[in-house]
Amino acid sequence: MSSNTASINTVDFIEYQGLARILHHCLIRYPEAELVQGLKDCDVAGSWPVFANSKQNSQGREALTTFLQQWPDDDHSEQLIELKLDYGQLFFGPGEPKAVPQGSVYLSEAQLLNDRSTTALMDFYHAHGVEVAVDYPQPVDHIGLFFAVLDQTFGRLELEADNQALIRFTQVLLQQHFLPWANRCFELALADANTDFYRGIALLGSDFLLQMQQDFQLLPKETRLYR
Repeated sequence: MSSNTASINTVDFIEYQGLARILHHCLIRYPEAELVQGLKDCDVAGSWPVFANSKQNSQGREALTTFLQQWPDDDHSEQLIELKLDYGQLFFGPGEPKAVPQGSVYLSEAQLLNDRSTTALMDFYHAHGVEVAVDYPQPVDHIGLFFAVLDQTFGRLELEADNQALIRFTQVLLQQHFLPWANRCFELALADANTDFYRGIALLGSDFLLQMQQDFQLLPKETRLYR
C-alpha cells in the first residue's frame, strides 16, 4: 500500500462531504435565515473537526460559535440584513467584490471572468463526465461550485474508496484547479469580513483546504496570482 493510499484511507469521506456541502451553501449565494438557523440547530461550529488543531481552525470555530450563539431564534431580521450586506461586499457586489469568488480573476493577468483557466476547468469536467448544476448563470470556477463538486466526489469515494481514477480526479481538481487560488480568496474574505460568520467560514474553509492537501499529499501547482 502506498503512503498516499494509506493517508486517503484514514479520511472520513462522509464527514468531508458534509463540510463541502456546508461551505457550498455558505459561499454560493446570499445567506437566508433558514441556512443560519440550520447551522445553529446542528451545532456546526461545535462539531466541526479540529483536524491538526491549527490556530486558524480554532479561531474559525470560535468565530462561527460566537456568531451562531447570538443569532436569535425569532426576530433575526437585523442580523440577516447585516449578513447579506457582508456577503455582498465580499463575494457579489455591487461594485468589485473584496474577495472575488471566481478563480480566473486570480489566475488571469487581466483579472477576467471566464478566462483560460475557466475553459480548462470546463474541459476537465467534460472529460470526466462532471456536470455542475447552477441556479443562475455563474462561471463554473466559483468557489462555491468547487465545493459542490467535492461534495459529490466525497459521496462517491465513501462508496468507492479504492477507485483510483476517482482519487486521481480529486487530486488533479485540487492541485491544478482549486488550491492555487482558493486560499487567496479566503485570505481576502478574512481581511474584509464584517461579521464573525464570514470570518469563521474563511478560516475554516482555508483550514479544510490545507487538510485536503495533506490527505491527498499534494503540492499545489505553482501559479502567479494577480490579486
